[in-house]
Amino acid sequence: MSINTERDIEANMQIGPTDKGMVRIFIESQGVEVPMDFEPEEAEEIAEEIRAAAQAARAITD
Repeated sequence: MSINTERDIEANMQIGPTDKGMVRIFIESQGVEVPMDFEPEEAEEIAEEIRAAAQAARAITD
């Protein structure tokens, strides 16, 4: 499976700060929970990667 492989799976995602000063991305799907904690700097890097991917995706569809 690659990033371009489509799957018909629903998942819920929540993003927010923890009481420990981390940023948590929490994904739940089909009874499986995946909490991922990141330092604020790491979370900012992830946000930049998401923005860059969104820009690249727009370039493909424009």
